[in-house]
Amino acid sequence: MDVDRTAAKSAMADGLAAMQKGDLAQARSDFARVVALAPQVEPGHAAFGALLLALGEFDAAEHELQTARLLDPGDLAAELNLGRVQCALGKYDAAVASFRESLSGPAPLALSPDETLAYATALSATHQQSEALDLLQHAVAETPDSAAVNDALGNLLAQSGHFDLALARFEHAIAVDPTFATAHLHACAALLALNRPADALAHAELAAAAMPSSFDAQLQLGSALSAAHRDADALEHLHRAAALATPKQSPDALYALALALQASGDAAGSLPLFATATAAPAASVSFGRSSALTNYALARVQTGDAAGALPLYAQALAAGPDSATLREDFGVAYLQKADLDHAVEEFRAGLGIEPDNAHLHYDLGLALKLKDNLDAAVPEFERAAALDPDLPDPAYTLGIIYMQQGKFPESIANLKRATTLQPSNGDAWALLGSVLKDSGDAAAATDALRHAIEFEPDQPSLHIQIAALYAQAGRTADAASERRIAADLSRAALSRQRASFALKSGRTLLEQNKLPEAVVQLVTAARAEPTLAEPHLLLAEVYTRQGKTAEAALERKQASDLASAHPHP
Repeated sequence: MDVDRTAAKSAMADGLAAMQKGDLAQARSDFARVVALAPQVEPGHAAFGALLLALGEFDAAEHELQTARLLDPGDLAAELNLGRVQCALGKYDAAVASFRESLSGPAPLALSPDETLAYATALSATHQQSEALDLLQHAVAETPDSAAVNDALGNLLAQSGHFDLALARFEHAIAVDPTFATAHLHACAALLALNRPADALAHAELAAAAMPSSFDAQLQLGSALSAAHRDADALEHLHRAAALATPKQSPDALYALALALQASGDAAGSLPLFATATAAPAASVSFGRSSALTNYALARVQTGDAAGALPLYAQALAAGPDSATLREDFGVAYLQKADLDHAVEEFRAGLGIEPDNAHLHYDLGLALKLKDNLDAAVPEFERAAALDPDLPDPAYTLGIIYMQQGKFPESIANLKRATTLQPSNGDAWALLGSVLKDSGDAAAATDALRHAIEFEPDQPSLHIQIAALYAQAGRTADAASERRIAADLSRAALSRQRASFALKSGRTLLEQNKLPEAVVQLVTAARAEPTLAEPHLLLAEVYTRQGKTAEAALERKQASDLASAHPHP
């Protein structure tokens, strides 16, 4: 036994020396010998546990530190390390108990920044935010230049909605350590919450550059780009985040990614993420289940799957709370599915919650109009317009209804209002021009039709109507000019239609390797729409297969020239 104790003391000294030199592998070997030689001696287990904690071997560290606690409950440093390990393992209640025990002695230990962060994390995870906030505020006062502690305090402030105060902490952390990528990420999130996307983007770009393979960094950068209305760039980074997501990724993170994809216009890409996030147990998520189900259902509606959205809206309603927005979304899904009776039911239920909701009155009016119940629909549209005078849809729809009823003055008044509220609505201008024309106001009709042409330049019918007005006014030459324009537009539309059909046929024939037949169709497409590059590219492929190298080269050159001169969407 004395021989073992002597060997254990020697191994302990060797381990401590190895740690001072930074040789953790050797220290691990030495401390393992200590606990093997002297299993009933507490310092060996405490030292081994502390080393395993430093190495990130948390399960093994917990075992050693639990053993140290049993052997010497008075070793407060070992108790403190046990709290850190338990926090790392997600055992937050146990971690809080260990931290409190370690600080309960007559001479409490001073916490290092890492220990403070672990204790605050455990307190926050066990819903003791007030105590966590006090702890971190005290730590910031004691160590004002600790970037990690400032960042942690900011994070806790952000969780409680104090984004301006949180931002100050994140900015201080970055001032202390400009390379602190996590603080840049947190600053980005706070700035987005404060509706400052341009400032948020700068922090997100720095974080993503520092951590290009980080899910969180790509998610935040994508979210910032989306908030700055750079949707194409946003989707690139959001899809990169989706590729980096692991099966163990937190449901909260997946939900945030789903929302960001949805906001950036990729509702289809958000669907599997919504599905995974909403399937997680309620205890493992911080987002509200009802709102998550509502957004998931909305993504299904946005992708045309109203049938798939309806049960999700029902689940959201069951999860509660009931709301006018939820009822409106539920009704819109029924509307998309052409289930008008249930749509009306949901819209009326929403109005029972918010009687002065202009959008709900409009939606109800639309459903009633689709049911051919104009007597009930018109008052709903009028109510919507009165509640929200800046909403263009009620005025436009009323303009259509009054036109159909032959009430031209009422139609004109509403269509003028619609074009004032939404000047880029070409359909409203065209309809206004048509009603003014039928009302005998040729000058105003011509002006409205000219506005319509600005937004719908390829519509022959608009020029035909203007030609008729000119003819009535005796402006024969102007009328003839408008008819020629209309005829040219009609021919162009027919050519585009012919080119589209021939191009589609050419693609199919090429896929079937029917090369001579493909050539006929592709040449037809190229002649019908001379600015299109694709027919020439496909002809180049046909000629290559036929061994006609020179002809293929010419077609590729023509395709390249056309693509540069006439870029098509």
